[in-house]
Amino acid sequence: MRTVLFVCTGNTCRSPMAEGIAQKLSDDGRFPKDLGSLFFASAGVSAFDGASTSHETVEVLQRMKAPVPEHSKRLTAEMIRKADLVFGMTESHVARARALVAGDAAAQAKVQPLDPDGDVGDPIGMGQRAYDDLGAYFAELIPVRIAEMLKP
Repeated sequence: MRTVLFVCTGNTCRSPMAEGIAQKLSDDGRFPKDLGSLFFASAGVSAFDGASTSHETVEVLQRMKAPVPEHSKRLTAEMIRKADLVFGMTESHVARARALVAGDAAAQAKVQPLDPDGDVGDPIGMGQRAYDDLGAYFAELIPVRIAEMLKP
């Protein structure tokens, strides 16, 4: 089984949404079969362990019938080393994740931006529509990026 880890700041909005959507897409057969079994997780570079997922994120995931990660987790070097692929929402998240595994070139190489064209903006404080738009964006971007990065 291959592990894909999504990383944001607090692990209450973007990364748990990406985790839930990725799992739903996997359950629906939206990833190439040759990728094998996939496990999805999320964490935050500045997360407080146990914080609740934002209600806006929960709403998006429930409407999509996707699993809802319930509690935040702080990113650790061990998480990065165990993952096959780590997607940061911003260049800052990528840099902070790579810093956790400084000196481990193989682990650093696993850490990539989710959107290679730029940062995935934080929807916090922008209302439900921003979260809905982000969910739709993730549903399109995530299968493409995972297929690109994990191709056999």
